Amino acid sequence: MRAVASKLDEPTLLGYSSAGIVLEISHDVTDFQPGDRVACAGFGRATHAEFVSIPKNLAVRVPTDVMLEHAAFVSLGAIALHGVRLTEVGIGDVVAVIGLGLVGLIVVQILRAGGCRVIGIDISAERCASAVELGAEEAFPRDPNTVDKILKITSGRGVDATIIAAATKSNDPVQLAGEISRDRARVCVVGDVGMDLPRPTYYGKELDLRISRSYGPGRYDPVYEEQGIEYPIGYVPWPERRNMEQFIRLVSTGGVRLDPLTGKKYPIECAVEAYETLAKEGAHRPVALVFTYSEKSEPTRLLRSPIKRQKTTGGPTVSFVGAGSFARSILIPRFARHGALLRGVVTMTGPSASAVADRFGFEFHGTDVSTILRDSATDVIVIATRHDTHSSLAIEALKAGKHVFVEKPLALNRSELDELLQVAQEAPCQLMVGFNRRFAPLAARLKQEFNGRSRPFAITYRVNAGALPPEHWTRDKSVGGGRIIGEACHFVDFMQFLTDADPIEVSAYGIPTSDGGSVDTVSFTVKFSEGSIGTVHYCACGNAALPKERVEVFAAGRAVVLDDFRRLEIYRGGRRKTVRTRRQDKGHDEEVRRFIETCRIGGPPLISLRSLALSSVLTFAVEEALTKGSPVQVRLQVQEMPAATASL
Repeated sequence: MRAVASKLDEPTLLGYSSAGIVLEISHDVTDFQPGDRVACAGFGRATHAEFVSIPKNLAVRVPTDVMLEHAAFVSLGAIALHGVRLTEVGIGDVVAVIGLGLVGLIVVQILRAGGCRVIGIDISAERCASAVELGAEEAFPRDPNTVDKILKITSGRGVDATIIAAATKSNDPVQLAGEISRDRARVCVVGDVGMDLPRPTYYGKELDLRISRSYGPGRYDPVYEEQGIEYPIGYVPWPERRNMEQFIRLVSTGGVRLDPLTGKKYPIECAVEAYETLAKEGAHRPVALVFTYSEKSEPTRLLRSPIKRQKTTGGPTVSFVGAGSFARSILIPRFARHGALLRGVVTMTGPSASAVADRFGFEFHGTDVSTILRDSATDVIVIATRHDTHSSLAIEALKAGKHVFVEKPLALNRSELDELLQVAQEAPCQLMVGFNRRFAPLAARLKQEFNGRSRPFAITYRVNAGALPPEHWTRDKSVGGGRIIGEACHFVDFMQFLTDADPIEVSAYGIPTSDGGSVDTVSFTVKFSEGSIGTVHYCACGNAALPKERVEVFAAGRAVVLDDFRRLEIYRGGRRKTVRTRRQDKGHDEEVRRFIETCRIGGPPLISLRSLALSSVLTFAVEEALTKGSPVQVRLQVQEMPAATASL
């Protein structure tokens, strides 16, 4: 419920098609230079905003003979062009276009430019007139005689292909497409329409139904869109970026005209008025509107929030880098609850930073991490970004003299970890990783049950993690590190907490996923320096009805079971005792409270740097053991850290 409520509080970024001038480029971009005119695409990327950050495969150059207000149609044009390509039409083919809105009218022009005879159909007579003006041979409103009219135009044969660009829950467009098609014709659905197909019609004519997915190959593929990896042209000749380029070329050569489609231009400050205009019913409602932005504005990466300063509590001043669902629902409320003063918040986009600042009362917000690193009033920096940025941000924050609370994992590989450890050893500040489970009330009660033990533990930690789609960022080794490095470090830390000992060796086995992604169902066994053994069963192939976590601990004639941090079962002397909590408590409150107190009054770290490092090193060793198929030694490369001590 908290996760859903937090998601609903996020602002929705509108728009996915724009054009403008390049201000800055990444160090690895060679296709563009500052000052270039570009057209950009992508939901959440090419948004209605003065400044946007665009992956290189979602941007194309705009020649000087194309106005930027026309280039801003690039996403819609690529959608239309991909639909035409999927339909596989040729010179002389008769093609019906059902739905003559913005995409439909662009489709009409692309078909005309490709030598096709075009017939337009829409519920609006005005849109039909626009289609004829833009190159359709015929266009008429949908009525009971539509099929007869088209059969007459095609000498009784029917159309060679139909492209459906309408938006309706009705099945009428796909039913109509079947009725007007010739034998073995093609029907391509570009719009969002009802899909209850009339089987007798489609079966009787053996029609070929195709669904067009957005701009073309590459859409929704993070490797192509986010990482900028191109497809081999011999196998994928028309990915989305080349479709975007081709649409801009069609605009440049006059094959597609956009002036007849473009209504009034609105400055972005009048966006509400523009949307109200589009929402009006009536014959003269515009097909499209264009937003414009001031050319004199400069990027603003820091804004002060119009709030009253919080009352002094004596607690440290805390700033956040990253404010995703976990930070909004768990971390920020707890830091505020336990006396921290919320100073600044930085996120990937301005709207999200603004929304978080308004909701929680941060004093400033923005998109530039350096504003927080340089802020002399910030005592603590909480890093709640994606995993691939954790180590570098923690290094910068420690060098800036800030206490650091970083969400797990600490690093994604040994080189990142070693660099961070060198800095952390020399820094006078606290470094904390969000290993909350060791701070849970039932975890403390579990450990207390074995006070004075004289024998090693046998520990089993079962995790019903649940499946994630292959495209989820945590399964991307370069971004999330995979699920073992990204999450299993929690359970390794918990076993270190129980044993007060170093992990020294691990063996691991995994079950390959059916989607070919990273292995995320793994069983690994850890040997500890004082003789304990612990096994983690991390399962991504189970069922959500089963509670997520269960820990079983055995030693010295006793057994304790921790069930999902809600219930503790203690077995000793032939009897069972049950301890329950009113709600699940994984230790977040106590973790944050004690961290704030440590930052305020000083003292040793809540978790030793050696223990934090070993949790990461062990997950790296698990990955190595999965690859080698044999046990792997767990060793720290930074030798100055004192070893953990454990008295049995």
